[in-house]
Amino acid sequence: MDKKIKDYYFKSRRFFIQVFATLATNLKVQNFFKGTIYSGKLKGVCVPGLNCYSCPAALGACPIGSFQAVVGSIKYNFSYYVAGIMMLFGTLFGRLICGFLCPFGLFQDIVYRIKSKKLSTEKFKYLKYLKYLILVIVVWMMPVFLGDEFGATIPYFCKYICPQGILEGGIPLSIANPAIRSSLGNLFLLKSAILILLIVGSVFMYRPFCKFLCPLGAFYAVFNKVSFFKYEVKEDKCIKCGKCKKACDMDVDMRISQDNLECIRCDKCRGVCPTDAICRKFK
Repeated sequence: MDKKIKDYYFKSRRFFIQVFATLATNLKVQNFFKGTIYSGKLKGVCVPGLNCYSCPAALGACPIGSFQAVVGSIKYNFSYYVAGIMMLFGTLFGRLICGFLCPFGLFQDIVYRIKSKKLSTEKFKYLKYLKYLILVIVVWMMPVFLGDEFGATIPYFCKYICPQGILEGGIPLSIANPAIRSSLGNLFLLKSAILILLIVGSVFMYRPFCKFLCPLGAFYAVFNKVSFFKYEVKEDKCIKCGKCKKACDMDVDMRISQDNLECIRCDKCRGVCPTDAICRKFK
């Protein structure tokens, strides 16, 4: 791998923005030692990235968890607030949120830095549609159509799939809280297994959860085409060297598509472009 490409991540501002965003949305660090969850007024506010409501340090709520909690409720109109916040984030930034503001994205990026043989995910490109199915079926349809007569629903994605929930919430709470630890069962084992598989996968391939499973990433991806934040390739400067394609861990060829649904706007392509042909714009 080109040394410039390999070293770019930790030398870029992106890493520090990711760390800052993660810390800024998880300021109640003392709760990790108490084994409790912050439940103040800020928990009614959705954060942009996938950040579990049950994380002891979390100040806000995960948009996917919030949406599932209200989408099948008799107070269904409340979900318009959650959907509206997600649409606002998406319209402004698209999947830049995945690249810069998502804590689980940061976690996968760090794991990927572990030295190993890296595998291309281009051969698995059709699996990228799985996250859209999860968004429509598991996040939306199942809570709506499988709720009871009182409007009570189960957050199926959060309960059975989401690895961030077990990483940020389940494991820390079970370590610090004996009562929770004594009540762990098969669901904890299932989600732990999912997390372990994703961690192992993240050692060998870039962001497998973001590419194949994340419904929040799927939601923001739809807005890549219309978001105010854009990338643009200046044709008069592009020498078609292919370095941007080689550097892109999301398998996007910036020369062909600047608003590709898989692009997380990580800025790596700009960092390796020898002629500064790739520029950012906000309009």
